[in-house]
Formats: sequence, structure tokens, C-alpha cells
Amino acid sequence: MAETIVLPFEVRQSKGTRKAEKLRKSGQTPGVLYGHEQGTVSVAVSHNALLNAVMLHHARVVDLQGQGKTQKALIKALQWDYLGKDILHVDFERVEADERIKVTVPLEIKGIAPGVAAGGSLDQPLHNLHIECLAVAIPDSIRVLINELQKGQAIHVRDLKLPEGVTALDDADAIVIHVTEPQSETTPTEGEATTAEPEIITRRPTAEEAEEK
Repeated sequence: MAETIVLPFEVRQSKGTRKAEKLRKSGQTPGVLYGHEQGTVSVAVSHNALLNAVMLHHARVVDLQGQGKTQKALIKALQWDYLGKDILHVDFERVEADERIKVTVPLEIKGIAPGVAAGGSLDQPLHNLHIECLAVAIPDSIRVLINELQKGQAIHVRDLKLPEGVTALDDADAIVIHVTEPQSETTPTEGEATTAEPEIITRRPTAEEAEEK
């Protein structure tokens, strides 16, 4: 089970762009908490604590502490600055520990495909997987082993080895990764060849040529 990350929060009474900017300058990140047929609450959490939870611990579900209680919440959405370094806003969705939720996790390719060594090209159409699992058991990623992938072969969603309790929601026949034949360079056949326009080169006439005119 993933490590439990605790984030204390405060309820925000004031809203608006200027108030949010002032909040950020004080070291906090504005956000909202909603879900489970309860009212939406404007909150503020420590910027550094949130950044560590997301970047260092890769947390998807956290324990929010505030208003005299602790409640589990899914980090539903993050708004980043234009450099992708700082979190400007966070959306939390209330969840229960035994609740099954739908999330998206990255696919992690592991190994070297023999088909590539044989001259094939590795192509990965699917980079993320939509899954359903317990809120407290979201995997960081789904590993895809390609050590036996030969030229002309593919790994489909149905072939993935998922952690216990995890269900894939994508089409079972969708290709995750495959080794294709390299595309050979083709030369245009007769009739397909195009005639290039002649190149026109201009130069200054010599003195002898100028006298002849």
C-alpha cells in the first residue's frame, strides 16, 4: 500500500485572482475540495508540502487535515505555471479508502526488444492506461516488459500484467507497443516522377559579350 501523505489545509474565506496571488506569495497554494455530494470548499495548502507530495512521493490520494477532521482526497487536477515548475491551483475530490475510482496512470516500458536488434522499429501508440482500482491502491505506473518482443509482434492491453485489484478500461485489443518492419525508401515509378523546373542562373556579361550586342 502506498505511503499515506498528510496535508493540513485551511478554509479560504476570500476568493479572486489578487487574493490567490497574495496566498501564493505567503507560501500556500489555493485549491478546492469537492465530491461525495458535499459542498465545495475553497482551501489552501502548503505549497512546499503539496509539491513534495506530487513530485517526490508521486501521491495521487492524500489525507487532508482540517476543520477538525481528516478526509481522504484524490488529487484530481493540478494547474502548473508556464514553466511547469510551480503548482498554481489544485483540485481535490473526496474519496473513501474502500472506494473504487477511475484514474489514468503512465505505462513504463522495460527491457530491450529483440525485434529492434533484428532491424525492426519500436512504436508505442499508447503511453497511458485508464484503470479502475481502490483509491488507496493506485499504482505509480504499469510496467510493460518487451524482452521477448520480436519483429512483427505487438503487446496489447489484454496482454498487460496488472496489479491485483486493478482493471484496465481501455480497449483490450488496443496496441500498447509493437515492433514494425522498417519502411524502405521508395523511388518514384515511371509516370510518378516529376520534372523539375530548370534552374536559371544569371551572371554579369563580360566586356567582349557586351560589345557584341
